[in-house]
Amino acid sequence: MGRLLPLALGLALVPAAARAEPLVARYEVQAAGLTVMKVEALLDLDGPRYLVRTRVQMNGMAGFFARGDQVTSAEGSWRGTEPVPARYRVDGTWRGDRRVVAIDYSATGMPVLQALDPPNTNREAVPDSLRAGTVDALSALAKLTRVVARTGRCDTSARVFDGRRRADYAVQTAGQGVLPAEGGFGGPAIKCVFEGRLIAGRLDDQDPEEARRPQVADIWLGQPLPGRGPLPVRIELPTRWFGTVRAVLVSVEPASSAQTMAQQRR
Repeated sequence: MGRLLPLALGLALVPAAARAEPLVARYEVQAAGLTVMKVEALLDLDGPRYLVRTRVQMNGMAGFFARGDQVTSAEGSWRGTEPVPARYRVDGTWRGDRRVVAIDYSATGMPVLQALDPPNTNREAVPDSLRAGTVDALSALAKLTRVVARTGRCDTSARVFDGRRRADYAVQTAGQGVLPAEGGFGGPAIKCVFEGRLIAGRLDDQDPEEARRPQVADIWLGQPLPGRGPLPVRIELPTRWFGTVRAVLVSVEPASSAQTMAQQRR
């Protein structure tokens, strides 16, 4: 839950014909009937370049037992529907541990790891051959909304490296429907089925079969603001311990009128 949901909530707006103002989207993540996490995303993907910055905070009793406050950002440019990342940064604490990741991308697109805290002393290494041709997780997920806006379907994939793990993402169209009003959205939406498979970077003490088990989630994309592109409005993630974890869009507004959590950490 701690890895997939923050990344899925990093999904960003698709550029419109004319440059549009960046947006701030806020989500609440619920498990066992309780709000366990709050996520805020600053989204600026209109034009030839993009920026996504998210802040994830554990909430309530979950925050007491597993403290987390983490800012993640990705920036780069677009080549059609393909993101071309330039920088990926993670800064914060997760489950009580300091978390820092800094990745820059070379002219050939190879991710260059500039900082990693804590170091990967308890994980299998990800060789250069598996890092080549990868993008960061936020850029990969931002691609999904761009594909949906241009094709009306979710079908896409990406090779992802986040500094510790190498994974394959695949998304397929599962249909359309009308979601009842909840949080900050109700109305027509497209359902996307997400699957993430770990390729390399498992923990040394993790069972290999368990590590290879795919992570799946249902992601509903809707249009909460008229004239703007699709956003994830609901996410459902089955878990072994908490049943189905749900993320719900609470609000979305232009960045100029919002004091964001992510900006406060800059």
